[in-house]
Amino acid sequence: MNLTLTTASTMAFPLALIILNHLITSNNQNLEKLSPYECGFSPLENARLPFSLQFFLIAIFFLLFDLEIALLLPVPWGLNNTTLMWMLTLIILLTLGLLYEWSQGALDWAK
Repeated sequence: MNLTLTTASTMAFPLALIILNHLITSNNQNLEKLSPYECGFSPLENARLPFSLQFFLIAIFFLLFDLEIALLLPVPWGLNNTTLMWMLTLIILLTLGLLYEWSQGALDWAK
C-alpha cells in the first residue's frame, strides 16, 4: 500500500505541475520571439562582422582560473612538501602571467 501511494504521488505531482504550467502560461507569439537567436549575432546579416577579442580573453582567463581551482581543490588532503611546492609553483606562474598581461595592457577595456 505504501509503495503504491508513493508511486502514485511521484507520478501525479509532476503531471499536475505540467498541466498547471500549460494552463497558466500565455502564448503570445510575436516576430521577436519567433526569430532565431544565435550567440547575439543576427543570422540574417553578414557572418564576418568584427567582434570584441576581449570576450575571448575573459573566457580564457575563466578557463585558466577554473582549471586552477580544480587542480588546487584536493591539496588539503595531500598536503606535504612536494604538494606544497607544486601548488606554490602553479599559483606563482599564474600570478606572473596575469601580471604580464596586465603590464602589456591586454586587460584595458578602454583602448
